[in-house]
Amino acid sequence: MTRFSLHQRVVGLYLLSLRLEIEMDWKTLFLSPEGRIGRQAFWIGWLCLLGASAVLNVIPVIGHLLMLVVIYSSVCIHTKRLHDMGQTGWWQVLPWVLGPVLVFGAIASVGFSAIATAFDGGEPSMALLASIGGLLMSFFIAFAVWLAFTLWVGCSTGAVGDNKYGAPPTDAHAVAL
Repeated sequence: MTRFSLHQRVVGLYLLSLRLEIEMDWKTLFLSPEGRIGRQAFWIGWLCLLGASAVLNVIPVIGHLLMLVVIYSSVCIHTKRLHDMGQTGWWQVLPWVLGPVLVFGAIASVGFSAIATAFDGGEPSMALLASIGGLLMSFFIAFAVWLAFTLWVGCSTGAVGDNKYGAPPTDAHAVAL
């Protein structure tokens, strides 16, 4: 082995060790919107947040307050995943706004159709029943938008190489323990 090839190996191992030191830890994964994460780290974080939200929804008041931390953590992992795809984190406003707008609009239509039917002299219970169908359809569309967005973010490949949001995530470990 020549001295040059030994030097190349030492430099290569040093660069590899530097790359492994940039691993994502749990605190950075859930509490910082900066940087990029790969698909595996996203799905691990998403499943952890899904479990946390299921547990916290059972706890009456404190659990609902702690859900704000889960929502912030969800924004962080979605932002980092969008950064890895070369997109801005603001894309996640779409499902966060569209879902409630659809649902509240459908709820309002239930009340308005019952009022309009009462003024018209028709059967309010039939109008209410028809409006509830629209409400259920709005829930379905809001869920479909959320599901499509999550699958798009979680399954799309990241940008190759560095982008304006930083270096690509390391593939050695999804999240350091």
